[in-house]
Amino acid sequence: MNIHRLQGYIQQIYLVEYPDKLLLLDGGCRCDVKVVRDFIEQELSRSIKDLKTVVVTHMHPDHAGGAHALRRISGCRIVAADRRKQWYGGVFGLFRFLTDIALGHWMAGRLHKEKTNIWYCPYLRPDVRIAHGETVPDFPEWQVFETIGHTDRDLSVYHADSGTIYTADLILRLKNRLTPPLGVAQPNDYKASLRFVQSLRAKTFLLAHGGTTELNDEDFEQMIAATPSKINSWHRYVSTMMKKQR
Repeated sequence: MNIHRLQGYIQQIYLVEYPDKLLLLDGGCRCDVKVVRDFIEQELSRSIKDLKTVVVTHMHPDHAGGAHALRRISGCRIVAADRRKQWYGGVFGLFRFLTDIALGHWMAGRLHKEKTNIWYCPYLRPDVRIAHGETVPDFPEWQVFETIGHTDRDLSVYHADSGTIYTADLILRLKNRLTPPLGVAQPNDYKASLRFVQSLRAKTFLLAHGGTTELNDEDFEQMIAATPSKINSWHRYVSTMMKKQR
């Protein structure tokens, strides 16, 4: 097994290579589909059809944006959290979606990237819905855990034999400093997720924003201390409106 790190539009992409199949840990941005395909076909000299599974950890543009397109060109399966309700469902879900697209462009500007199209379908259509503790289809050595808090459906993907865990946006390293993501929709759940990941005692952490790193107990305490105690104003507003719609 080899884990390749690709530079996506505003995040790192992790592609797991086996002799007979490939696993992608998150779908990247819409514009990252070409990056993934070119790497598979040109760098690995393999067929895009070798991509068997894409795990979508949550619905933000840099994690779900390329999933449907990758499925169209490779025939892969999309695996996502077992949630029936769409994260961007309803009128206020649309507002949230537009805000996240705008944040993606803002992040690209901060990284001095040329502006490009990151628009994608806000409604994910997974082939497999997976629950906490289950293994990834066709890749039983990879186990999925719900590590919610950033959104209500965040996943982390853990390879116990090597002690490697992909934590998506649970933990960010920006300018060599650990930080929670910009939005924490559920602060208490987010802290609990950090504690759970800490308990796994993983050796290697694959961060969507920050690359490959190692973390110790002090790092986790720092992250927990930096977690906002309240939902930020945007999430509070959307959550209140969505409750009124029910």
